[in-house]
Formats: sequence, C-alpha cells, structure tokens
Amino acid sequence: MTEVKVKKESTDPVDIENRIKELCQQFPQGITDQVIQNDMPHVEAQQRASAINRLLSVGQLDLLKNSNGLLYRLKDVQSASKVKGSDNQEKLVYQIIEDAGNKGIWSRDIRYKSNLPLTEINKILKNLESKKLIKAVKSVAASKKKVYMLYNLQPDRSVTGGAWYSDQDFESEFVEVLNQQCFKFLQSKAEAARDSKQSPMVQRNSSFATSHEVWKYICELGISKVDLSMEDIETILNTLIFDGKVEMTIIAAKEGTVGSVDGQMKLYRGVNPIIQPTGLVKTPCGLCPVFDDCHEGGEISPSNCVYMVEWLDF
Repeated sequence: MTEVKVKKESTDPVDIENRIKELCQQFPQGITDQVIQNDMPHVEAQQRASAINRLLSVGQLDLLKNSNGLLYRLKDVQSASKVKGSDNQEKLVYQIIEDAGNKGIWSRDIRYKSNLPLTEINKILKNLESKKLIKAVKSVAASKKKVYMLYNLQPDRSVTGGAWYSDQDFESEFVEVLNQQCFKFLQSKAEAARDSKQSPMVQRNSSFATSHEVWKYICELGISKVDLSMEDIETILNTLIFDGKVEMTIIAAKEGTVGSVDGQMKLYRGVNPIIQPTGLVKTPCGLCPVFDDCHEGGEISPSNCVYMVEWLDF
C-alpha cells in the first residue's frame, strides 16, 4: 500500500515574513490581516503578529488605515530612505501625505487616516516640514485651510486655481484682458474672411480658428506672466460663448493633428449678436431670480441689494 505524504506547511518566522511580502506584492494597494489569515490558516495569530511587527520595525512594511481597518503595504525603497531614522508614527503620516499626491491632504483627513491625536499630528507635520520632506500649500477652495503634500511636488490646478489665481486672489483683470484679446483675434479672422470676397460658405469656414491658433496668438502677445495651456485658452473661449460673442463647432480631424483630441477638433469664430440687449437686462434687476419678491421695506429691497451695490461700484 502506497504511503500518502501530507505536505506540512512551514511555520518558520522567516518563511512567514517572506510569504507576507509576496502577498503585498500581489496586492500593491495593501492587504488586511484577514487576507494573511486566509492564505496561512496554519499560522497562529501570535506568529502572524510577530512577523508583521518585525517587518514594520525593519521598515519593510507600511501600516495604513482605511474604512475597513488596518492595511499592510510593502514599503517603497526610495520613500523608506527619505524617512530613515523617523519613528513609526512619523512614517505613517509621511506615507498618508505621499498617497495624497499633488492634490494634498488636510490635517483633519490625516488625523482620520492615522488615528493619531491632533496635537501629535501637528508636531509631526512641523518636523517633516523642517526636514523639507513635505510642504503646506494654501488651497483656493478653502482660504483658511492648508493642504500638505511632498516637498518636491507641483500642486494640482484644483489647489492653486491655475493661471487665474495669484496668492489665492482671482485675477479678474487678467481674465478680462485675455477675454478681449481672444475675441479680438477671432473678430480679425472673421473680418479677413469677409474681405476675401469668396463665396459665403468659404468665408464662413475660413472665419473659424482652432484653440491652438488662439493659444499661439496669446503666447506671442506676451501678455501673460504664467505659461498658459490650451485648456486655459479654451476656458476663456467658453466664457465668450456664454456671453454670445463666440460660437463653437466640432469637426473630425486626423490623429496627430495639432489641437485635435480623440479624432475631433474644436473650432471657434466671433459672431455679432443679432439684437443688442436692452439696458434693463444689463442691470442686476433684469436677471434677478427674486425680482417679484423685491420691494422697499421688505427683506429683499433695492436699498439693501448687494448685487446693485456691486454693479454700481463696478
């Protein structure tokens, strides 16, 4: 009778540690204790805890926290070298900030993810800032709050506001100048098309310009101190569309054509309004959604209308 050999699972601490690291490589986003337990049911809880604690102590694992509990993730070698000599709490906070990328993270969210006291988090943040591992950036979304990100990262546009903001202040004059110049370029192109004496259809087609052409014109003017992208110019052109000064059409374009996205290209041209708006429409009263409820002595009245005051000051 043939003897059946049963494979005996290893409970050697080194083998357990290696298997945990293999699991972390299979699941880069992190693994829970339940995943380890399911993979190694023969290993006792105390042995698992010892192996995990050793990997944490030697800096091979990161300890994270999410809505499902604790996560263990294989530590990035470069990140580990940056925070070498820091304690586990400081490493945890650094890892949370690193995961936030260039959009940053508020101290409140760091507190939630790390489960550390706020006083301890503030102390760690100051320490990491002094080491130039992280930096605090003011967000345009909340002027009194700061987000933290790695020191060498360029903040996302959603944080800084992009080209339209300077030190958290909206550059309304700069936007207005861009509005005027973009419209001027499209108007000149439309006038050149009319003067060409071609057929009406040819005139109409030649009056259109791509966002790349408008972007190039603005760049050559040199009126911007910051580098503007095609997306920035399209944002300006969209405001002109909303004002009724510009119309847009989309055409098919060959792949690789400058200004095309997914085989499509946006074209813009300046237009003149058929009917000039009346004076009343230009005032706040002409577009006020609570016009019917407005009367002198009431909660909404002309004498305390903030929109009227701003319009008169403008």
